[in-house]
Amino acid sequence: MDDLARLRRIEYLLGTLLSLVVADGIISQFLIKTGLGREGNPFLRVLVTENDFLIIKMCSAILCVLILWNIARRLPRLIFIFSACFVGLYTAILFWNIAVFLFFRA
Repeated sequence: MDDLARLRRIEYLLGTLLSLVVADGIISQFLIKTGLGREGNPFLRVLVTENDFLIIKMCSAILCVLILWNIARRLPRLIFIFSACFVGLYTAILFWNIAVFLFFRA
């Protein structure tokens, strides 16, 4: 596979990862504010109830994606594997959050 096609696949993965992180932030904040869930990440527990949580989460996700994209030009195979693993992880987290919302609401 040529480098252009490989970088295009990484672009799609990183875009998907960014979308999943933002969706996770929106759903997590909703679940916590409605009392249906709690934040599992101890670093985000303090921030999740703040109004700036989504802005902080989005900015940090964009920064991470930009860093991964920069590294992808030099190590495309590593970043592809790394990004695919995180897309899988965030997909599982998102499905968990949706399951919490659907099955544990009052």
